[in-house]
Amino acid sequence: MPHRYIKKILSANVYDVAVETPVSPARSLSKRMDNNILFKREDLQPIYSFKIRGAYNCISQLSQAQQASGLVAASAGNHAQGVAMSAKYLGINATIVMPKTTPDIKVSSVRALGAEVILHGDSFAQAYAYSLTLVADQGLVYIHPFDDEHVIAGQGTVAVELLRQVQGHVDAIFVPVGGGGLIAGMSVYIKYLRPDIKIIGVEPEDACCLKVALDAGERLILPEVGTFAEGVAVAQVGKLNFELAQQYVDEVITVTTDELCAAIKDIYDDTRAVTEPSGACAVAGLKKYVEREQAKNQTLIAVSTGANLNFDRLRHVAERAEIGEGREAVIAAQIPERAGSFKGFCKALGDRNITEFNYRYSNESQAQVFVGVTLKSGEGGREPLLEELSSANISAVDLSDNEMAKTHIRYMVGGHAAVEHEVVYRFTFPERPGALLKFLDTLGQPWNISMFHYRNHGSAYGRVLVGMQVPPEDKAKFEGYLDELGYAFNEETHNPAYQLFLAP
Repeated sequence: MPHRYIKKILSANVYDVAVETPVSPARSLSKRMDNNILFKREDLQPIYSFKIRGAYNCISQLSQAQQASGLVAASAGNHAQGVAMSAKYLGINATIVMPKTTPDIKVSSVRALGAEVILHGDSFAQAYAYSLTLVADQGLVYIHPFDDEHVIAGQGTVAVELLRQVQGHVDAIFVPVGGGGLIAGMSVYIKYLRPDIKIIGVEPEDACCLKVALDAGERLILPEVGTFAEGVAVAQVGKLNFELAQQYVDEVITVTTDELCAAIKDIYDDTRAVTEPSGACAVAGLKKYVEREQAKNQTLIAVSTGANLNFDRLRHVAERAEIGEGREAVIAAQIPERAGSFKGFCKALGDRNITEFNYRYSNESQAQVFVGVTLKSGEGGREPLLEELSSANISAVDLSDNEMAKTHIRYMVGGHAAVEHEVVYRFTFPERPGALLKFLDTLGQPWNISMFHYRNHGSAYGRVLVGMQVPPEDKAKFEGYLDELGYAFNEETHNPAYQLFLAP
């Protein structure tokens, strides 16, 4: 099997449209982590993503009859642009089916490349199913984003360039994983020539389809997929990709949303490029590997895979980067409701800076405050801060890993309300014009809405925190109704952030 792929990779046709991307030294990150860290800059491709390689190689291999039939692909992002640009160069008609939730910037980019865009469904799965009806009804040729030998071979050209550009000793290469096309192509080529180099896949914790598959020994389908890193938000790794990963991938590391945001900042600091979350995945995994292994003086390479980031997501990235880097803690603290308490609290923090302080009067004796605190350089985590507050007789709860607190509560601190039978749920729903109104119409049943907070970060999904007045005897009926709604949800009634700041 490897020889077949090596031949396909070496004969892959990508440079009609793709470019050979540079390897950039990450000087600041290297110094900070005591390793030689390099970035393979696939964010510098004409479509700002490596996806152009696999798409063009696949399309250019089609027969004249297949090309004359026209192409179809389902994608909400980079693969769509890769297919559209490749088809335009080759003079082939292309249709891209995109979910209705796809941000306008991506739809406009695909249309500007000459492809016909059909908006269908709220998810990739629905867009994909519709694209297959076009294959059956119109005879179009489907271009798969990752589970195809020619696509895998096209992505493998990243490895060909990399081993030519970095000829000295390399300890490990970190590769983002969605459906697995890039890591399949890169790993089979690198392990064939340089089996001493570790190949490490990196996935978001809430979209880790390859890790789950490798652990189980079979391709499983994730019941839910996180959408922050849209470029790697895939529920099931490809069949061909999984077979290659089982043989040639050393391990898979998972990373959090906050760690992705910190990695985006790291890449910006060293290159002045703003990558998308999936594009920073490898850097986040590299940093986690260095910390876990206490690695020193190694040569480590991260593939920066894409820079198609919606501008309105930058606020969210900036908010979370410091927490992801371990330079900021978010805590809830209880201080006496009397003059001088805030000054005493600041004194207990020592020389740490307060980045955020949310407070409202609650009762005559105690006040709950929501605080962001910059940690000292070399402090080694949040424990010293919590211990110092405890020594000053200040009760504090660490909310740095509490998603609801960081997404919703920090914007809602306003005191407790006398609401009877309140239950709290966190929802995500497909984002498109009118989506919030539709959500409210759907939710508007016999139970009263007692609290509502909505946030969207320019992504395909909106986030809502909802309080509902539901008597205990109605709880089972209410949750059955939520199941019928079809929106992903989690109950947060017992979340400490809610209990501390908003609960009756």
